[in-house]
Amino acid sequence: MKVTVLGSSGSLGAHGNPASGYLVEATAGSAVVMDLGPGVLGNLQTLQNPSEAHVVFSHLHPDHCLDFPSLMVWRRYHPERAAHSHHICAGPRLLPEKLGILSANEPGQIDDMGDTFTFTAWQAHHAEIIGGLHITPYPAIHPSESYSLRVEDQATGAVITYSGDTAYHEHLIAAADQADLFICEATWGESSDGKVTEMHMSGAEAGRAATQAGAKKLLLTHIPPWVDWEATRRAAAAHYHGPIELARPFLELEI
Repeated sequence: MKVTVLGSSGSLGAHGNPASGYLVEATAGSAVVMDLGPGVLGNLQTLQNPSEAHVVFSHLHPDHCLDFPSLMVWRRYHPERAAHSHHICAGPRLLPEKLGILSANEPGQIDDMGDTFTFTAWQAHHAEIIGGLHITPYPAIHPSESYSLRVEDQATGAVITYSGDTAYHEHLIAAADQADLFICEATWGESSDGKVTEMHMSGAEAGRAATQAGAKKLLLTHIPPWVDWEATRRAAAAHYHGPIELARPFLELEI
């Protein structure tokens, strides 16, 4: 299984770094894109035909989903690379309505994705088989319906966990249990002291979560452009003694 960072900037895109998006390629299966924030589709185009991937969403805040209407245009109208088969789109239950409004022609309309995607609504702790991967959503602590995603390669048993956006809590630890790669948000930088509660995590909290879960490698992500990335890494390293990387665009990790 291979993971490629398409974008990792927290809460909004940064210069040279789109908002959240990750390409996951199963050992024996097709590709899955996790989240599709602003700018992610452009980076995906450099790696593969966007019409050939399933798409899953941790939640529906704009920095995680706003490139979806543009993906629909590509899949429907590209002169040579349009979609010729359905793929799965999985996410929170209101996804078809919320994202359908974004690409509708008139107020009050909803663009039906059913011509090119088959939608599946997440059920907490219920695994979906998507493109050679078992993907299990765990409830996250974040405004709106949100999930952390545990992704297991059917062929090898390798596991990655993607925190999505979440505060530190027990469901996240369960989702990341013994994960080979833990992709964890660290929006608040070094510390969450004085920050909004039940929203995001700091580097220190990401490090503690990785240690508590027994994760084998930590990838820090969702760091806004005004936050010191290296200081965030140091804060995580004070609590987690395994390998730590920063989620830079086009970073590739073989799991």
